Amino acid sequence: MESLILTHGAGSNRNAPILVAIANTFGEAGIHVLRYDLPFRQERPQGPPRPGDAERDREGLRSQIHKLRETKPGSLWIGGHSYGGRQASMLAAETPGLVDGLLLLSYPLHPPKKPEQMRTAHFGKLQTRALFVHGSRDPFGSFEEFEQALALIPAPTRMLEISGAGHELGRDHTGLAVRILADLRSFNSAGDAKYERDS
Repeated sequence: MESLILTHGAGSNRNAPILVAIANTFGEAGIHVLRYDLPFRQERPQGPPRPGDAERDREGLRSQIHKLRETKPGSLWIGGHSYGGRQASMLAAETPGLVDGLLLLSYPLHPPKKPEQMRTAHFGKLQTRALFVHGSRDPFGSFEEFEQALALIPAPTRMLEISGAGHELGRDHTGLAVRILADLRSFNSAGDAKYERDS
C-alpha cells in the first residue's frame, strides 16, 4: 500500500480521532493518507446522511480516487469507519479493480438489535481484498455473524478482532493504528487466504 483514502461514520467527519491516528501512524511509515469528508458532510456539518445521500457519497469517493491516482499511481486502498467503510466497500463491489484493497473499521453489518437487516447484499460481488477491524462489544455485528458474512466475499478477507471494544474501537486509537498497520502488512504478504482471524 502506498496510499489510503479514509472516510468517516454517519455522525462524524474527517477529523474523527481514529482517522487522525491512522493517518499519523501510516504517514510515519511512508503511506500517504487522505482523510475525506463525504459529500453529505460537506453539505451539512452535523447530522447523519439521508436515504438519498449514499449514491452521491460513493460518487464523491470515486472522484477522490481518480484525483489521487493522477498524483499517486501506486497501490491505493480505501475505507473508513462504519458508514464510510460501508460506502467504500459498495463502491469497490460496483467497480472491480478500482482500488487495491479495503480497510473497514467497525463495518455496520446490521443495525443494533436488528440482525435480520443484514448489509451484505454486495458482498458476493466484492473482488477486492478487505481487512475488517471490529470490536467484540460492537452492537452492529458479532464476530460469529461476521464469520458467516465474510464467507460470502470471494476476495481474501481478514478480521482483526479488538477485544472489549465497542463501535468506536476503544480509546487508544494510536495503539490501535499501530496494530492495524502491522496486521495490514501481514495481510498483504499472506497471499490469497480466503478468510483469517487475528485477535
